[in-house]
Amino acid sequence: MTKITLLDGGMGQELIRRTGQPASPLWSTQVMIDHPGLVGEVHRDYADAGATLATTNTYAIHRDRLRGGASNHYAADGATIPDMQDQFEALHQAALAEAETVRDRCRVAGSIGPLGASYRADLHPDVETAIPLYTEVATLLANRADLLLFETIVSLDAARACLSAGRKTDKPVWLAFTVDDEDGTRLRSGEPLAEAARIASEADAVLANCSAPEAMPAALEALSQAGVPFGAYANAFTLITKAFLEGGSTAESLQARRDMGPEVYGRHAMTWVDAGATIVGGCCETSPAHIAEIARRLRAAGHVIT
Repeated sequence: MTKITLLDGGMGQELIRRTGQPASPLWSTQVMIDHPGLVGEVHRDYADAGATLATTNTYAIHRDRLRGGASNHYAADGATIPDMQDQFEALHQAALAEAETVRDRCRVAGSIGPLGASYRADLHPDVETAIPLYTEVATLLANRADLLLFETIVSLDAARACLSAGRKTDKPVWLAFTVDDEDGTRLRSGEPLAEAARIASEADAVLANCSAPEAMPAALEALSQAGVPFGAYANAFTLITKAFLEGGSTAESLQARRDMGPEVYGRHAMTWVDAGATIVGGCCETSPAHIAEIARRLRAAGHVIT
């Protein structure tokens, strides 16, 4: 019997399914303005499925993403992104309030996504520039969240910046690394995950996230050397190719796998638990049904979900 923390699953893609609106650079942020309460509904569905940690819908709330203009990296095909920087703090507070609707059943993890763009080490600012930007977000979230979850960390420098920022608060710091879909021993930057594990030895937990489920066993073997609780939450995207990393950065151009339903994903998750993971859940393109299947399997194997 092992005590397992069960994370929730994907938020952004779940919101797309529920609104019927296509992905856009700020869709998961804009939805809190256009459809107040919908994010809370998703949190409740994950809690009903068995999740014990609610991850705030703050992954994309960075000033670089909220900056307006066609010059914004996230603007595509000449589109212009509206400037929402004046709503930076209010959006964080709105996301926290949505997550707090399940505080009776879940702890709240303040999600901090990557600066620059997901999966792109080349777009991440240097450590000295990144630390104050991450610190601003971490400080806002730490006022109401139970822990800070830095997600989809793409490089060693990004990890150093995230850890430094998180340690400026009094909340536990969890670092989640995205690894190569074809080689789970390496970060998306190409750097060894073993080096990331050494950095993460100063965190409170370390995870692999937003990568193919098949890459997780190798990732977990490397992360287990950090000497802190470890785990994984994979995505259900088709392969994130090198070509995508060179020319794209948004989920709009990625497709969901048809072979990664709840039953298959649940089997993967249980292999992570068998490898010593005590924190598991889902990332992009996983749903409450995926989390419910993991919960069912955990209980059937005699584990305790905490």
